[in-house]
Amino acid sequence: MDVYEMASWEELARNFLLEEEEEDEELFFVLLPAVMPFLDEEETPEHISSLPGAKKVKEILEGHENWCKEEFRMEAEIFRTIANFLRVENLLRDTCGIKIEEQLGLFMFMLSHNASTERLKKEFQHSGETVHRKIYDVFNIIPTLTQKFIRLPNLSHTHMKITCDPRFMPFFQNCIGAIDGTHVPITIGQDKASPYRNRKGTLSQNVMFACDFDLKFTFISSGWEGSASDAGVLRSALGKGFTVPAGKFYLVDGGYANTPSFLAPYRGVKYHLSEFRRRG
Repeated sequence: MDVYEMASWEELARNFLLEEEEEDEELFFVLLPAVMPFLDEEETPEHISSLPGAKKVKEILEGHENWCKEEFRMEAEIFRTIANFLRVENLLRDTCGIKIEEQLGLFMFMLSHNASTERLKKEFQHSGETVHRKIYDVFNIIPTLTQKFIRLPNLSHTHMKITCDPRFMPFFQNCIGAIDGTHVPITIGQDKASPYRNRKGTLSQNVMFACDFDLKFTFISSGWEGSASDAGVLRSALGKGFTVPAGKFYLVDGGYANTPSFLAPYRGVKYHLSEFRRRG
């Protein structure tokens, strides 16, 4: 290749590059007007409600007596007592963004309404991160509360409600309480939902409770799938530390077996109030 041919190739290359640059500039000026509105657009704030979480909880506690029962499933006086206890015991702490009353309200609202994180964000006007963190803060103190408040009944004497009623004494003098199960509605991913579907077709956890004659919980077994039977939950509890003292027994319903430790009603005998109502 001689000098003249090489010069021609260099000139062609320069012209090609210039044309590419001009096309890029033209494309830039075409796209720029379309992109500019999005560059100038401000992010729309999500939490703009006139009733943020703190004011919402305050309004519920100071409003009609049914409001707190509806939203938090307890009376306002009990709610305040629990919040003060958590503060005095230093189990939860006020922060600059959310006080203990709101943390407790957030937790109870979630349990009472089976509320999702998205609903909690809307109701209490907090970010998903804040909602998640505060819910776990309350969950983490449950074992401490359980050890403090859930205790075995006093076995040294027969309860006054039995000794003072001739219908029960001496037949129930060794009875120390009652046991029953309940289904707590849950939300769970479809890939894990099958074991939690109960006989009514809804998703739940089967939770077993034992209480004494003062209506205080003495034992709780939670976490079982909704498809689990009451008898199966009790059998598991007996294998994991739940005991019935020798010579004592609990009252149970027809879903449990009749044994020396658990007294179930006779088969075929009506004992639910609804059954008596149907008969007038």
